Amino acid sequence: MSAYLVLSAALFAIGTYGVLARRNLIIVLMSLELMLNGVNIALVVFTLGHSAGVAEGAALPHGHVFVLVVMAVAAAEVAVGLAIVISLFRTRRTVDLNDLQSLNG
Repeated sequence: MSAYLVLSAALFAIGTYGVLARRNLIIVLMSLELMLNGVNIALVVFTLGHSAGVAEGAALPHGHVFVLVVMAVAAAEVAVGLAIVISLFRTRRTVDLNDLQSLNG
């Protein structure tokens, strides 16, 4: 169980670094996906750990339901984010976040 939580924390940390350090909008979106995948792994691990005392075959699906919701949100985020990136690239010819500062406010 702890190995999966370490993997989850590592994915979340790599994603956080990507969001904070990178300036390419596509890399930032991929880093957000890494963070969501790290959270998904942690949710599944906590669900399996919580249902360890439950009878075999009667595991509670609460964490798995949250994982499905997070995956649906991630799919919507990818669709909307990619549409925004394509639109920005067509108008500005760049996806560098430093060049897109005029979008503030």
